[in-house]
Amino acid sequence: MKTKKVRVLLIDNYDSFTYNLVQAFQTENVEVVVFRNDKVTAIEALEIKPTHLVISPGPGSPDNAGNSIALIDTFSQRIPILGVCLGHQCIVQYFGGNIVRSTQLMHGKASNINHDEKTIFRDVANPFSAGRYHSLTAEPKSIPSTLVITATTVNQEIMAIRHKELPIEGVQFHPESILTPEGPMIIRNFIEGTNYE
Repeated sequence: MKTKKVRVLLIDNYDSFTYNLVQAFQTENVEVVVFRNDKVTAIEALEIKPTHLVISPGPGSPDNAGNSIALIDTFSQRIPILGVCLGHQCIVQYFGGNIVRSTQLMHGKASNINHDEKTIFRDVANPFSAGRYHSLTAEPKSIPSTLVITATTVNQEIMAIRHKELPIEGVQFHPESILTPEGPMIIRNFIEGTNYE
């Protein structure tokens, strides 16, 4: 039984969805500490002593996501990390993948997502419907060997990645969206750290 209190450090990339994401985590009875992406340094973030790091959605690309990539660097060997939308793209870019323009804009649209049924996708319907709000995407051929693609659309667009050795996950879709009914389970699985090998 876990006795350690869960404290999520959530980095807000100046996105209108951030507080939906905060609420989704608070529903799981965990403490959530929120900082804008340019309002907390790596040293300050370490002093918060988070048990989990979440990088939020946001406008633009990883190149203008403030300290998001620096915080991934700081915490990648320390605690579980979840990147959502832009946060997912930051993880991909940090580990050496490329972020490119999507073939089609997906803003407020739902897609069926197929997944590997492991870690954050444990006990999640397969496929499941997920809300998407993005114009950039991870380039499949650029995904480094340290990451594995864990979820895709029917068109093989990357919808999630996982680090092969570290508890680091990225999802291109929005688990906090009303268009993602399986979102609460995905968030719960991340908090509980299910089946990391």
